[in-house]
Amino acid sequence: MSSRLLRNARVERLAVLLALQGTLAACMVGPNYVRPKTDPPASFKSQTAAADAPPLTTEWWQLYDDPELTRLVTMATTSNQTLAQAVAAVDEARALARMAAADLAPTITANPTFTRERTSATANIPDTGITSRGVTTNNWLLPIDLFYEIDVWGRVRRGLESARAQAVASADDEALVRLTVQTDVAQGYFGLRLLDAQTDILTETVASYREQVRILSVQLKNGLVSPLVVSQAEALLQTTLAQLRDTQRARNDQEHALAVLCGQPAPEFALSPRPLDEVPPPKIPPGLPVMLLARRPDVAAAEQAVVAANARIGVAMAEFYPQFSLASFVGFESANVRSLTDWKSRVASLVPGVAQPIFEGGRLKANLAATRAQYRQTVAAYIEHILVAYADVEDALSDLHAYTDEVENLRRAVTASREYRRVAQAQYTIGLVDYLTVIDAERTLLSNQLLLVERVNLNLGASIRLIKALGGGWQAGQGP
Repeated sequence: MSSRLLRNARVERLAVLLALQGTLAACMVGPNYVRPKTDPPASFKSQTAAADAPPLTTEWWQLYDDPELTRLVTMATTSNQTLAQAVAAVDEARALARMAAADLAPTITANPTFTRERTSATANIPDTGITSRGVTTNNWLLPIDLFYEIDVWGRVRRGLESARAQAVASADDEALVRLTVQTDVAQGYFGLRLLDAQTDILTETVASYREQVRILSVQLKNGLVSPLVVSQAEALLQTTLAQLRDTQRARNDQEHALAVLCGQPAPEFALSPRPLDEVPPPKIPPGLPVMLLARRPDVAAAEQAVVAANARIGVAMAEFYPQFSLASFVGFESANVRSLTDWKSRVASLVPGVAQPIFEGGRLKANLAATRAQYRQTVAAYIEHILVAYADVEDALSDLHAYTDEVENLRRAVTASREYRRVAQAQYTIGLVDYLTVIDAERTLLSNQLLLVERVNLNLGASIRLIKALGGGWQAGQGP
């Protein structure tokens, strides 16, 4: 019968503890998080149908089918130092969240002490009951201290909620840094290949101009052309040589920038020249605007900042209420170390505490007002991130359409320019036009060739910006 009563008593105590835990959870002050209301548009106005486009994944660079690009992105993902800093920041935020979680548990410490004290044999000691004079005493104390804040109003739990949201925001920031590094590598790589293409065009043009200068110099000696014509041809050659040298300089700088992105020393980093192919960028489905809320790491990080700020309102509100705590210690105390752990040397104390703010000079109210203002700031920043996300996608889509049309127009312009140069050279040979017409034809062709490869690169860049604007295949909740 006694065992049954004991079991019933244990069940009753467990029920009381569960009821107390539920009561404490219900007493948590402060607003529960609700996502700020936004009204996403139904679709992107620059969107076109892309039914045959593959879905966007986190390895989005595979869409460009370029092994060298894949190698560089992989290198940057593992070696970029900005990304390494972001990963370390995530580890820090998660550690801080674990520290906040530790406040939910009691703090237990051991603080053993030894005191050796001698009383004076000649001092005037008041009537305190001390009769021993000139005595040396020892005191050994081996306590275990416990302190626990009873989180009645949820101050600690709201703090933990804020810390966890900040940890998630840090992981989202890391995802944004990772995506930025990867897209910067892709932009830099295609920019390098653009400069290779321009170098090839200029090199071929310089060779053609050298030959023209040679032929005209021979004709000058034979009295077939005037010195003015040779000077015009020489000036065109030297101008193009300077343009070629500047392109080579820009190529070196671009390679050095890629080395930093890939986490490699610039003197040891080199990429073989490879002209940019005149190919269209891959098709990328933009999806619906509402999907950006879960696909953009910067938007997700901004929302977690709202979650953290919302929880801090609860922390500030809990400061108005009494804080309940429990302090105690148990241990052993003795004048002799040999008897320190004897049962009769045991000591213990239990000190419940209540701290109620009475007069704070308006500090608590001001802190709550400031916390609420911080929350409104994070809400505004969150909505701003969403608006920027919509604009980023629209910009990239608009650029893609425009650059695609420009590439086609410039292809036709290059074809027409080649014909213009051919006719101009033929008419100059038979004396129908002067050499300035030939120079104009040469300059027109060179300009259109350079513009064509530049627009091809810009078109590829617009597709990369669209991928970044869509989150690069990232989904909310993904870890680093």
